[in-house]
Amino acid sequence: MAIAEYKQNLGDHGKDIKLNLSNLFGNVDSSGMTPVQFYGTALSLVYALDNRELIEAVETEAHDKVDANVFGAAKIAATLMAMNNIYYRFVHLSTDKQFAKLPAGLRMNGMANPGVDKADFELYSLAVSALNGCGMCIDSHVGVLLKHGVSAQAIQTSVKLAAVLNAAKTARALS
Repeated sequence: MAIAEYKQNLGDHGKDIKLNLSNLFGNVDSSGMTPVQFYGTALSLVYALDNRELIEAVETEAHDKVDANVFGAAKIAATLMAMNNIYYRFVHLSTDKQFAKLPAGLRMNGMANPGVDKADFELYSLAVSALNGCGMCIDSHVGVLLKHGVSAQAIQTSVKLAAVLNAAKTARALS
């Protein structure tokens, strides 16, 4: 199943989401992102959303547009952000600031060599962090992306993908 087929199952309440999916996936060239950035970000998000139909739709879209290493890096981003976003959201939101001074002690070796360019992996991680609502992680990823010269449009597109794919999951669940 591709995105076009997935959209057909969203119902009337998902009309805006259908349009947003069409706009994003139909205009990858004007997204401000390379195909590796766009599809890697989308894959990271659907892996984090853990919805089999949506995973299948985005994997189908990405299949002949990016190499296997992008699929692997997207899985690393989704997995590591599932851990980091919980931990660092706690550190950020806790009124007891002693936790910010303690070493995290969490293994994150996948970030050192995810199989794609560092900036691309940061886009994947940013999108998942936005999805998971970790402000501390969002700030960190945006800072790294800007230092790597990634455009504001690419950063915005990564978060728009998070918003629209999350809404697509919800619209499908309500159909």
